[in-house]
Amino acid sequence: MDIKSKIKVFFTNLWIKIKNFNIQDCRVSFINGMKSLESNGKILVVTVISAVIVMFLTCLFVFFATVKGPEKVLVPTVKGKELTQALLEMQVKELYPKIQLRYPENQEEFGIILDQSPVAGAIVKAGTRVTLTVSRGAVISEIGNYVGQNFDELKLNLTTMFTGYSKPLIVLADPIYKPDLSEAGTILEQEPAEGTKISNPVTVHLVVSRGPNYENTRVPNLKGKTLEEILSYLSQSKVVLDFTSRITSETEKSGIIISQQEIEEEFIPNFSRIAVEIAFPEKNEDDLIYGLFSAKLADYPYPVDMEVEAKEKDGNRYIITSFKHIGGNITVPYAVESGTEILLKVAGKEARRITVIK
Repeated sequence: MDIKSKIKVFFTNLWIKIKNFNIQDCRVSFINGMKSLESNGKILVVTVISAVIVMFLTCLFVFFATVKGPEKVLVPTVKGKELTQALLEMQVKELYPKIQLRYPENQEEFGIILDQSPVAGAIVKAGTRVTLTVSRGAVISEIGNYVGQNFDELKLNLTTMFTGYSKPLIVLADPIYKPDLSEAGTILEQEPAEGTKISNPVTVHLVVSRGPNYENTRVPNLKGKTLEEILSYLSQSKVVLDFTSRITSETEKSGIIISQQEIEEEFIPNFSRIAVEIAFPEKNEDDLIYGLFSAKLADYPYPVDMEVEAKEKDGNRYIITSFKHIGGNITVPYAVESGTEILLKVAGKEARRITVIK
């Protein structure tokens, strides 16, 4: 077949195919293809989203598995153990100790855990702080040298030292007092001696000075003394005056001592009591109110410094009198303005206060 014949056959067949081509079938086929693609596209999108979610959750799991929180641990029992052993047990549990020191009741306990918080058996996170109260040993291990110290100051110091103790390690017995050239209240002797070791509570026996020239003093003659003279006398007196008062009679002067207790001896023991009576005017004079300040104190084994102070309404203060006294009943005469406060101080501390009114 020559070339021309072949070309003719080709175009004849092409024309037959074109005549037989159905445009509707092509359209249906295209639509079906698009629907198929749309259906498959939804599946593809769902598949992609699912894969992303699975990947995200996997990442979260790996992250939290890597950086998870501290483990829970059981707090061990360390109370009653030595500090070194307690610290080792805390370290094993990955717990951090917080140390507090305290003086123990038992002086032989040193470096022993007295208490813990949280308590043993508690479930906590690793890294939690556990407070350990540790014995710091004896607050004092031996008897000191108390000779030459003031008894009241020593008593106060020991009370402060053993505050919180059910049984203080050092207990002071009632002292023995005797006259001595040293100042009143000075400790002269002690038993047990300095340096005695303390393992259990110890009772210390002391000999304390009553002060110099304690023995005797001359009986004073106070009759006729004015109020001002009596208040001045008190500051240097070695006797205790117990005052009573009454209204001045027509033949008497007011504000003076009108009688005193009769004593036959020329000398009496220092700080013996003498009763005296003072006369006060029936009515106030010069805007002053007369009276007796009185107080009831404990009996002291030796004379104690005391002071009677006046505080006027305008705030002005002045000392009425000062003296040494052995305690018990105290009476002091005064003449002050209405509204004045009168304060009694014993060894520098206020013991009683009154306000004088008309």
